[in-house]
Amino acid sequence: MQQSAVPELAHTQTRPIHWVATATAVSAVVALSSVVQPATAAQPDGPRAKPTPVAAPGTTGVTFPLDCGPVKTVVAKEASGDLDKDGRPETVAVVHCDASMGTPPDAVYVITRGADEAAPRVVATLVDTKDRYTVTDFAVREGAVTATLLGYSSPDVPNCCPDLEESVKWQWRDGVFVRSTPAGARGV
Repeated sequence: MQQSAVPELAHTQTRPIHWVATATAVSAVVALSSVVQPATAAQPDGPRAKPTPVAAPGTTGVTFPLDCGPVKTVVAKEASGDLDKDGRPETVAVVHCDASMGTPPDAVYVITRGADEAAPRVVATLVDTKDRYTVTDFAVREGAVTATLLGYSSPDVPNCCPDLEESVKWQWRDGVFVRSTPAGARGV
């Protein structure tokens, strides 16, 4: 029999008492860890409440600054989005008079409702009917209003046949809507 260079140590042999001691130590660590909690930031009681989404204001009941005489106003298109980044969406509406013939010019209005207001109201006019535009390709995306405006090069051009086309974009900057013409805008 060959002898080991290291003398035999008593604790290298596993005995039942070693298993009992190990189990006791593990149980003590588990019990102690349930009493001692790691430091964490204060958490509110109960599940976290998600902010209630605010609905965009509708166009029903809104008084548009549009003089249509005896005929009604028509909301031709509408889209919503948070244009001023205040957490409440605005609605943008393309509106014209309900003419029985011809192509009535469009107006584009921004509608909002304050946190303490019940009724929506017009807060900005992006396109006025006196400019004689018809609005197409209208959208609200990523905090901007985009549209294609069909217009007229002179008062002599009949309402049926716009001869100008312009792509435009409005964004809220420093408390006002700023109009720009994106690259690639074209005329007819």
